[in-house]
This record gives sequence, C-alpha cells and structure tokens, in this order.
Amino acid sequence: MRNMFAIALVGALTVFAASCSNSGETTKTTTNTATTNSSGTASSAHNETANKGAAPNAAATKDEVPAAVRAAFPDAQSITVQHKDMTAAQITSVEKGTSTKVADKDHHSYLAFSTSGGARKQVGAATVVEAAGKQMVIVYESRNGVPYIREVRAEGVAQAFLDGFKGKGHDDKFQIGQDLKAQGVDEATAKAAADAVRRDAVIMQTLYGGSHSH
Repeated sequence: MRNMFAIALVGALTVFAASCSNSGETTKTTTNTATTNSSGTASSAHNETANKGAAPNAAATKDEVPAAVRAAFPDAQSITVQHKDMTAAQITSVEKGTSTKVADKDHHSYLAFSTSGGARKQVGAATVVEAAGKQMVIVYESRNGVPYIREVRAEGVAQAFLDGFKGKGHDDKFQIGQDLKAQGVDEATAKAAADAVRRDAVIMQTLYGGSHSH
C-alpha cells in the first residue's frame, strides 16, 4: 500500500479535527496496538483505555487485526486497533443521513505504523465492513482534515466496482446506476456494499472529520 494517510490517534496524533456533527456527548475511545512480525502476524497487544474505569472490551476478537488489513499494510511494524463508542445522538444522525442501521455502537479502525531511522510514522489507516457476506477493507486518506476513501479491497468482488469508491467521501450519495456502477456485480450485492461503505464514510466523518464547507 502506498501513499496512505494518517487518521488521528486520540492522545497521540491529530489529523482530523472536531467532528462536523458534534452532539456534545463524550465518546469513549480505546486503543489496542498489535505488533506485527516479518510474516505479518500479530505478536503482542497493548490496551489503553481513554476513560478511567471503563470496562474492558467484551470480545477479544475485536482486538485482533484481520489478515486482510495486514495485507493492506505489508510494511507496517505495528497496527493499532482503535475503538470508539458512538453516542446515541451520533448513531441517530448517521442512520438518518444514510437511511441505514448502525449495528454496533463500537466503531473501530486500524492505524498502521512503521519505524525508520528511529522515528515512528503512521503509514495508513483502514476500517472493515461486512456486506452481502463479503468482508471489505476501506482505506481512507485525509483532505484538509476530511476523510475520503483511497481504496476498497474485497475478495471475490470485481475490482472495477471497487474502484468506483475511490475518492468518495461522506457527502457523496453512493447510488448504484448514478455515481456508482455495478460493473459486473449483481445489483443486491452492489447496493449492500454501497450502503455499508457509505455508512462507514459518514461514521468516519462523524468521529474524526474536521469542519468544512459543503
């Protein structure tokens, strides 16, 4: 993966500023760092909870870095799993804006880092969504603090269809037959994928995106 961007790591990095839709409620943030070895497998994990007294993550599997994400960052020495609990107001806003349902208030992203010359540098960020039985890895880039999709990966899905997501952000409609073409993917799968990716793009803007003019 080349020329990836950095999403803000709370307490360490700031790329995206305050969210466009600020509900005034506190969002709980938890980060977990998995150090990868030369084969790309996770070898250790470190958990930092932003809120004192916050309960540990319910499912350990949420702290594992999927192989598809590791494949997106072959040169990374470590990948941080960052959890953010969406507030009720944020969930309502996302659902209203996308006409979809948010299945889990715990949204997590994967931040990849490499070390060169003794300096630790973030080399990319990704999220994972499920649509029509397919696991899709979404890689974002920042444009003036606003997240835009740089790449979408998914096994068994036509690359021509996935390429249609490149450059899109939370303001785009992701409508099949209009700004997105099915490109050989059946209509039901294409719509499910478009809905899932758009919802994630809106969530990313809600949690990380900076103020901007439309």
